[in-house]
Amino acid sequence: MPRHCQLTGKKANRAFAISHSHRRTKKLQEANLQEKRVWWPEGKRWVKLRLSTKAIKTLEVKGIQAMAKQAGINLERC
Repeated sequence: MPRHCQLTGKKANRAFAISHSHRRTKKLQEANLQEKRVWWPEGKRWVKLRLSTKAIKTLEVKGIQAMAKQAGINLERC
């Protein structure tokens, strides 16, 4: 399973780890992903998604149906 948010598409970011002497080495900043069961009222069932924490907060405001439509996800298969 790829490490990205299923609704927002957030994924890992390449960055520099800078030491005290200002040496720069490459590091990988992973997205904060969580396995989340979300109630889908239209389908009358639970849907299991891998979401970033930012997407979970946005989900509470917008709702799962609107976010899935925006992301182009078919909730029937999840």
